[in-house]
Amino acid sequence: MSRLAGLWPFLSKRPRLTAVALGVIAATGFQPLGWWPVALLAMAAFAALVAEAPDAKRAALLGWLFGVGHFTFGNNWIATAFTYQAEMPAVLGWVAVPLLSLYLAVYPALAALGGRAIAGRGLGRAFALAFAGCWTVSEMLRATVFTGYAWNPFAMVLLGPFDRPGLAALAPWTGTYALSGLAVLLAAGLAALLRARRPLPALLVAALVAGGMFLPAASAPPAGRLPFTLVQPGLAQPRLTDPFYYEANFVRLAENSLSHSPGLPRVVLWPESGLADYLRPGYPQRFYDRMTALGDPLFARRRIGRVIGPGSVLLTGAVDLRIEGGRAVGAYNAVTALDAGGEILGGYAKAHLVPYGEYLPMRPVLEPLGLSRLVEGTIDFIPGPGARTLDLGLKGKAGVQVCYEIVFSGEVVERGHRPDYIFNPSNDGWFGRYGPPQHLAQARLRAIEEGLPVLRATTSGISAVIDPRGVVQAWLPMHRAGRIDGLVPRAAPPTPFARLGNGLPLAWAVLAIAAALIATRRRVG
Repeated sequence: MSRLAGLWPFLSKRPRLTAVALGVIAATGFQPLGWWPVALLAMAAFAALVAEAPDAKRAALLGWLFGVGHFTFGNNWIATAFTYQAEMPAVLGWVAVPLLSLYLAVYPALAALGGRAIAGRGLGRAFALAFAGCWTVSEMLRATVFTGYAWNPFAMVLLGPFDRPGLAALAPWTGTYALSGLAVLLAAGLAALLRARRPLPALLVAALVAGGMFLPAASAPPAGRLPFTLVQPGLAQPRLTDPFYYEANFVRLAENSLSHSPGLPRVVLWPESGLADYLRPGYPQRFYDRMTALGDPLFARRRIGRVIGPGSVLLTGAVDLRIEGGRAVGAYNAVTALDAGGEILGGYAKAHLVPYGEYLPMRPVLEPLGLSRLVEGTIDFIPGPGARTLDLGLKGKAGVQVCYEIVFSGEVVERGHRPDYIFNPSNDGWFGRYGPPQHLAQARLRAIEEGLPVLRATTSGISAVIDPRGVVQAWLPMHRAGRIDGLVPRAAPPTPFARLGNGLPLAWAVLAIAAALIATRRRVG
């Protein structure tokens, strides 16, 4: 510990370069690396850098530089997405990621500015509390402003391996954003102790964190009663939009969905993007003719019904169209529920769409400049109304969150209509090596804070069954076809977060900032 404290003079000589480097290092705590001790030490060093900056303005600059490094490395998977489209050069992805980070870095800058404005200069208890509270608020803002970008909250560094939640087990009482604040508080507190050359208390803090990360999970919930089959067809990304493969893709889904116990009713779960057929009636015939199933949506639904078997229900990713004047003027990234007779039981339309992925912002301005969506198609997707619960009768109440939506803490469940489980179909094939494990980690956080099981079906991995503790009960690795059969885990009773939503982390942030103000006044007095 004393050696770590001795590094400070070296790090503080070049604060701007150090801030960028610490941002990158702090992002190694995210999956697939999961180097949480390194990430917490990097955050500790960053807290010290901000606390000792000459003034609040330079502290904010250091926060911005930290964010540039942090988000550039953490979002490197976005660059991979550019390799799956032909409208723009793939190398543009390596420009887009740092450009996005220039904006996202505003939020760590605000946290640094707020921490210094409240606590003043000097690394101590007041600054640690103020910085943690402001970091919590900054993450909430990042998830909200300009439709929000909630990817990779710092809380993810506190998430344990698949068989245990780590300190993320506290999420039911904090929510994700306040859990991020707690991670920052622990790091800043450790930095303060090291800066004061108090090795024994610093070792105690480190031991408590390590112990929390390795604690076994709480007792498993009671076994569920609803059988399910979750399918990962293992489809390479180029196959999803190539008409030559549409029928073969359906066959892959069907082969992995046939019942191992004929006559047993179950819920069958198919991913986003795997099914090409338009399932809803009423479109001009030319739209059906572009797909498979003999250009007939009724035939498409009924053959799916034969695959899932009597008494079963399918939840599948699908695309629905908005038709006006015989033209498709928009599309919905949807989930459709079908019974064994091919009847539509209900549906859901994705609300949180991916900018530049599912729609092109400011299309009249950007399209003439040569920019386009990363997902193929000439029409934009339209957002749905938000979280909804599909009541499937004996097949339970399913909350649905399509792909990227699962990362938005506090927005995944229809309040007042709590589901039995959350279905999260996704297409992670264009997320590279880093995106899918990060996506899965955020789904685990939703399961913990809401006290609900999450079932993820993806086209190419990682598909998983997550229980309300955040424990991954079963999973399928990337780039492999397969299925998971079992019983949907039982939901836990509603957690404090499930009852209060993001009012809970906001209350923790206010409490931390109030405590920092009190500590600052006592220090001055």
